[in-house]
Amino acid sequence: MSAALLRRGLELLEPPGRGKALPGLQRSRSGPRAAGAARRRKRAPEPGRSKTTVKGRVVKSAIEEYHKKKPVNHLRENLQYMLKGRLVEDKAIAEQVLAQNRGRKSKDQPPEKTEKKKPESTVFTEEDFRKFEREYFGIP
Repeated sequence: MSAALLRRGLELLEPPGRGKALPGLQRSRSGPRAAGAARRRKRAPEPGRSKTTVKGRVVKSAIEEYHKKKPVNHLRENLQYMLKGRLVEDKAIAEQVLAQNRGRKSKDQPPEKTEKKKPESTVFTEEDFRKFEREYFGIP
């Protein structure tokens, strides 16, 4: 901590009735170090000055900061972008691209599709068979 900060802190802690120290008790600014301190004080403030001071600081509104950082919904723009470039490719070309991007390991291969067997059913009913028997074999 610098001496100036300590002095300010002590001034804040002083009882209200007591003023500054007597002029005789204050340190004098004579000597080789006094000139250097004066030079340091006169130097122009740099753009990267100390942030510890309140002077010149702009108070930011918490509501404005919240609105700045609030997430923006880009769904509508993304949907328009995706829908404007409608190119329908052949299924064969799409399958080729997918096959090239797949790995060679068995775990990367899609499962083989097995065709489901439909239960065999006939077009003819039992009455049709009986009628056929009567006509063909002559059974009454």
